[in-house]
Amino acid sequence: MMKVRVRFFARFRELLGTDISTELRPGTSLAVLVADIARRNRDGYDAIFNEHGTFHEYVILMRNGKRVETADAATIRVSDGDEIAVFPPVAGG
Repeated sequence: MMKVRVRFFARFRELLGTDISTELRPGTSLAVLVADIARRNRDGYDAIFNEHGTFHEYVILMRNGKRVETADAATIRVSDGDEIAVFPPVAGG
């Protein structure tokens, strides 16, 4: 089993919490990891994923401090020790 840390921010944090450590099997994709955690709260899931189970276009994903395109999340495999960050749209001001 691998250990990864997932951090949700802003509205996502309100719905799902933050700084979640989880264990998962090697070969798990980034999309599956986020979906499994998001399913703990229906509103949280709906805020991140659309009715087809794909990321909303406004979701920002980062893996170890580097931006990841949501379209690639299903093919990116997480590794032991990864830190994943999930952000809603960032408002300026």
